[in-house]
Amino acid sequence: MELKGLKTDFLGKNIIFFPTLDSTQKKIKSLKQPENGTVVITDKQIAGVGTHERKWYTGNGDNIAVSFVLRPNCKLEKMETITIQTAECLIKTLKYISNQQFEIKLPNDIFYQGKKVAGILTQTVCKGEIVRKIYIGIGMNVNQDKFPGNLSEIATSLKIITGKEFSRERILVKFFNEFEKIYEKMLNEF
Repeated sequence: MELKGLKTDFLGKNIIFFPTLDSTQKKIKSLKQPENGTVVITDKQIAGVGTHERKWYTGNGDNIAVSFVLRPNCKLEKMETITIQTAECLIKTLKYISNQQFEIKLPNDIFYQGKKVAGILTQTVCKGEIVRKIYIGIGMNVNQDKFPGNLSEIATSLKIITGKEFSRERILVKFFNEFEKIYEKMLNEF
């Protein structure tokens, strides 16, 4: 998968794509010394995990299942708001892409009119008070037009909301371009 229009310095410069994976988060955490900004993407995630080990459903090529690694090497206090910053960046991206209003269900979910559109999983590796790695996983319902079982009662997608199909690549490019700026600002604060 190629992300045309990416204007980042490091985020998304190394993309590893898999047609099917158990979990992008598990995969990126299993990589030996991934470089800063490495991204793992899959079309079909069969054992996606969210907060509290909850399952995350990903269709086949309709949605976004992505994880990336950051290597901030800074004090923990600088990264305390990384999940909410990620959520705010996702909302900004979704509003730009779809012209709709979304809300954050603290700390890590994105909702539209009471139904979940996206979720964020943040996992931090520290040595003492120093953050060595942050793994951020994002699941987003993009072009799914129906959900299995009772998921339709609690989940929705950009396609269901707007009636239009969206480019997953365009969403990721917009998100990564915005997120890198926010992340670098966090690193340079204090």
